[in-house]
Amino acid sequence: MKISKAVFPVGGLGTRFFPITRAIPKEMLGIINKPLVHYAFEEALTAGIEEFIFVTRHGKDSIEDYFDYMSIHSEYFNLKMGSVCYVRQNEPLGLGHAVLCAKNLIGNETFAVVSADDFILHRESCLGEMIKHYDGSNMVATMGVDYRDVDKYGILDVDYETGKLVIAKSVDEKPSIASAKSTYAIVGRYLLSPKIFDVLADLPPGVGGEVQLTDALLQMIPLCGLVGFRFDGKRFDCGSKSGLLAAILHVASQNSELRNVIEDFCGSRVEGFR
Repeated sequence: MKISKAVFPVGGLGTRFFPITRAIPKEMLGIINKPLVHYAFEEALTAGIEEFIFVTRHGKDSIEDYFDYMSIHSEYFNLKMGSVCYVRQNEPLGLGHAVLCAKNLIGNETFAVVSADDFILHRESCLGEMIKHYDGSNMVATMGVDYRDVDKYGILDVDYETGKLVIAKSVDEKPSIASAKSTYAIVGRYLLSPKIFDVLADLPPGVGGEVQLTDALLQMIPLCGLVGFRFDGKRFDCGSKSGLLAAILHVASQNSELRNVIEDFCGSRVEGFR
């Protein structure tokens, strides 16, 4: 199936990175020479996305400025930009609410949701790999996590597995360790039916007082199912300081010049503690 539209929820407050996010959106934090949101954009572009919808808010103007610059100087970035547009989320009321804000720009099309916080290094495109396996069910990227971390994620209740697909019979947002049905966690890539907008419009706040996209996916299982996709590649949680640092170090380690800097620094630290 051809999926041409993607929603990028970039309206969050970035509280885990205060005080820098008072001035810079967390999506503009850098992985060496590119901001996080640039990598998410490139992944979607490689997947065949043609319309890029950013759900933004007050204080996020630098994201718009960045993509304006990319559009003007696309030859420098070696990118075919596609259509970029913005819609405002007046309050950070959760991922489900952010997706609902894009309803009028999506219309009646199956669409993708891409979280820049989830930095995924893939030989081509994690989202593109998902689209190739899409069969009409709501689909989420999934990965196994340590059982001690299940309360940080939406967790799938697995019916059965086949190849890279994990067929879910239920899903729970941030369950306790004792109540989690598996360690298959949802990470920030989704392929969604437009019918989800009807569910989100009537959805009450869930965990954390926010409108949870996971709760809408749960309600839709009888209608269209829910499939987890076990993607290839390496994922970093760049919504956390440790995850962002790990991503920076990993990308730097792939560059010979920067790898030498890391090795020299680590070597000097080791020498200092002997």
